[in-house]
Amino acid sequence: MNFKTGDKVVVIAGKDKGKEGKIVKTLKSENKVIVEGINMVKKHVKPNGNSTGSIIEMEAPIHASNVMILDPKTNKRTRIGHTTDKKGKKVRCTKKSNEIIG
Repeated sequence: MNFKTGDKVVVIAGKDKGKEGKIVKTLKSENKVIVEGINMVKKHVKPNGNSTGSIIEMEAPIHASNVMILDPKTNKRTRIGHTTDKKGKKVRCTKKSNEIIG
């Protein structure tokens, strides 16, 4: 999986298609990501000791194949490639504008 926490992505499939957000967490073993404000679900929380029970809204994981990274230069969706920088380190870059992703 080529995504990292903090990447700006757009959803390309599902009920939130077309929405943009930032990756909050990556779940590498499941090949899923959690994007802020995307795939919101209601969770019922049981009361415990000092807090009362309630229904909260939270983000659910979405499969990594259903999101694409946004190109920092053109702000359009693109694929991720890999290249080496001047120091010889492998870095991620966008396929459309060949811009290095920080």
